[in-house]
Amino acid sequence: MKEKKILVIDDESGIRSSLKGIFEDEGYRVDTTSTGEKGLIKLKNESFDLILLDIWLPEMNGIEVLKKIKDIDENIQVVMITGHGSVEAAVKSTKLGAYDFLEKPLSLEKVVLTAKNALKQKSLEEENIQLRQEMKSKYNLIGKTKSIQKIREKIQTASPSDGRVLIYGEHGTGKKLIARLIHQNSKRRQNAFIQINVAAIPDSLIEDELFGHTNDSGKEKKGKLSLAHKGTLFLDEIGELSLKTQDKLVRFIEENKYKPLGSSNNIETNVRMISSTHHNLRELVMENKFREELFFKLNVIPIKMPPLRERKEDIPLLINHFLKYFSSEYGKKQKSMDIKAMEAFINYSWPGNISELINVIERFVIMVKEDEINSSHLYLLVEPIESEFLHEIKKAISLKKARENFDKDFIHHSLVRNNWDLDKTSSELEIDKETLESNIKRLGIHFSK
Repeated sequence: MKEKKILVIDDESGIRSSLKGIFEDEGYRVDTTSTGEKGLIKLKNESFDLILLDIWLPEMNGIEVLKKIKDIDENIQVVMITGHGSVEAAVKSTKLGAYDFLEKPLSLEKVVLTAKNALKQKSLEEENIQLRQEMKSKYNLIGKTKSIQKIREKIQTASPSDGRVLIYGEHGTGKKLIARLIHQNSKRRQNAFIQINVAAIPDSLIEDELFGHTNDSGKEKKGKLSLAHKGTLFLDEIGELSLKTQDKLVRFIEENKYKPLGSSNNIETNVRMISSTHHNLRELVMENKFREELFFKLNVIPIKMPPLRERKEDIPLLINHFLKYFSSEYGKKQKSMDIKAMEAFINYSWPGNISELINVIERFVIMVKEDEINSSHLYLLVEPIESEFLHEIKKAISLKKARENFDKDFIHHSLVRNNWDLDKTSSELEIDKETLESNIKRLGIHFSK
């Protein structure tokens, strides 16, 4: 573990000497100085984990020094030292970013405890920063195609506002990622990002999930709207919402208040709403399956995520990004991919879009022992297990199902043989490319089986 460094800034030599001795006994490295100006020079030349800073200093006082410390390094922990009668100034210093304050005469036991708590807090903050960086590394909008560049521009424009966003796209295209990026770049980023997958919740429970409830004994269960107060509510697959709940959502958007189930009291809440769907909502409106009023309210800022097959230039970038990410995640040397394997990935239709690509890359990182992924690894991962196919034949199944099994296996082998090049495979099978793509989707042919 890295040795922690403490800087003591105090104009009393006795205090500097006492604190230096006690902290060195605790195993810390300690430096001291008598003025704020000298302390700032030291801070610019080396890093410290904790600063103990006297409020009453000659020339520049401790409050002014604190402000300059935070300008240099806002993450550094500062504990103020104050004399009797200057507690008000110490309280002011905590508002400016000081961790805590200690009153003179100093209790050495309290000094050590406060210092340890401050350093522990710094470690937690550093861990949180690292976690946020890791999340950002995984959940990032990778790509250079024009469609992705336009989406980046929309995110930059839409994020600072509170405008409702509706994200369109097939399953697995990254709709949830876009919602998170908008929240992370918004003025609400310090507050909650609450998501609810509408398609995964039965109609009988969706209102309870959204609005919460109050039971006979008066006990309350908070809904997602309440939890998202001052933050962002992401309604994934909004097209699956029942018409009854759609009506209630319209009223909430108009009034910014709602009634929990079983309650007669209105609750006001302030949320930014982002929704997503793989449906064509305009068609659902025409079919009377989606409220037109709700559609217009949600569709203030529309964003369409393209399927992966329409942004093939981005596939190598995505592969390299997630090879790096998962190699780090599993503590392995970063893997690379040779040209033939890369071509197979580019030519594959990716019915599951980026979600499928991420899962496949993770599997490669785990299962491939060599540093470079090549076409032989691709073959091992995609080759159907013959015994399973023979087992299917022995079972009592319909002729239609048996034909489907044969077609799937036969097309699968052709794809593997041609490194998932759809043009070569369609030529070999003597069918057009569109028919091949349709069969891949219909038969559920993926990299793994």
